[in-house]
Amino acid sequence: MPPRVGVQIRPNHVNWDEMAAAWRYADEAGADSIWTFDHFFPIDGDPDGTAFECWSTLAAMASVTSRAQIGPLVTCTGFRNPDLLADMARTVDHASGGRLVLGLGSGWLERDYQSYAFAMSRDADRIREMEAAIYRIRHRLGQLRPGPVGPLPILVGGLGERMTLDVCARLADAWNGWGTPDEIAHLNGVLDRWCERAERDPARVERTVALFETASDSTYDDYAAAGAEHLILVRSGPDYQIEELESLLVWRDARSGA
Repeated sequence: MPPRVGVQIRPNHVNWDEMAAAWRYADEAGADSIWTFDHFFPIDGDPDGTAFECWSTLAAMASVTSRAQIGPLVTCTGFRNPDLLADMARTVDHASGGRLVLGLGSGWLERDYQSYAFAMSRDADRIREMEAAIYRIRHRLGQLRPGPVGPLPILVGGLGERMTLDVCARLADAWNGWGTPDEIAHLNGVLDRWCERAERDPARVERTVALFETASDSTYDDYAAAGAEHLILVRSGPDYQIEELESLLVWRDARSGA
């Protein structure tokens, strides 16, 4: 299968018009996916800088884009009632013409929880809560009228080998991780083994990797060799510097023979 590429356009340290312009640029350039994140404050640079909320951003960006898949990388299952989150995701899926990927995670930033008065459980408990939320989300998606217009795949993000990857192997359509190519190769192997224990074909779980550092064609090849199927640049405002997306797209097209 040809590799896919995307970009996470973080909604912090930027004004709305600058962020929307970056989304348009990525979509028109040919990115396969465009993502935001689910934090209430910047997670890089000035912690008191500007930031926009995840799902309001996604709903608006659905009309700014027309080609790429869109989604949160990732949304915290502890911030919203799972049934409500399913309804929100279904609605954004319609707004985008069926392009939404529902990226889910267990959360980690204490400031998010404390500032918005959300209870923050222990790490293991939050992963169990995420698993329960996935079941509720899938059930609610089956009850909503109308249902999603697209496939609305569920992606699980995280590096936990004992719990997160187990949940991903059993319940998700895609996984997002990060690290060096060697670390990704190791985590892919762990995920494969969890899939086998669940009697599920490992090929049914797409492997996505977030790239936080500037990379090169040789690095992209290393990630592909490690099992990455979808490389996602991570970029923050105010100057998103997503020109690297163009070189990544050239690499994708060369590998796919386009």
